Amino acid sequence: MRMVRAGVVSGQRAVLYGSLGVLTIVIVCGAFVGAFGLNRMVTGLFAGSVAGVTLLVALFGRDVVLLTERAIYCRTPWAETSIDWHRVVAGRFALDEHARWSLALDLAGGDEPHGELVLLNIPPVIRPISNAYEHRKREQVVQIRTMLRHKQIPVTILPDIARALHEHWRLAPPVH
Repeated sequence: MRMVRAGVVSGQRAVLYGSLGVLTIVIVCGAFVGAFGLNRMVTGLFAGSVAGVTLLVALFGRDVVLLTERAIYCRTPWAETSIDWHRVVAGRFALDEHARWSLALDLAGGDEPHGELVLLNIPPVIRPISNAYEHRKREQVVQIRTMLRHKQIPVTILPDIARALHEHWRLAPPVH
């Protein structure tokens, strides 16, 4: 089995990352203006934007959950933890508190909030794939389900979610 990338960046971390990106833009732009004068404001904004976007890509790219053959690795830009597969009790595809579909693993023991690890949050599927975002999410669902099937972890899917996945994305078997 290959490594599968999943994970959901929390709202607090997303705000932190965004703030660091804006701060980077301001600092780089200020450095350009301080060093070369006000005539280099646009150049400073451009250089700051490049640095800010680079920082955001690095931060969001490092914030991930990796499902591997050996363990599940939860990475943030400043830390990495691992969860052994024997701690995973089951998987479930259900509604979260924001009416989005959430694919999560139920864990035994440990200090995870609510004893779960959220792998994926997607808006409800109401039509066939129509853009790259939906295609990527479909591929993630397929990869995660394949890994969980390989690890023989049972996955519960709400009937409405299974019906929509089958009808629009041709993934789950139909529910009667």
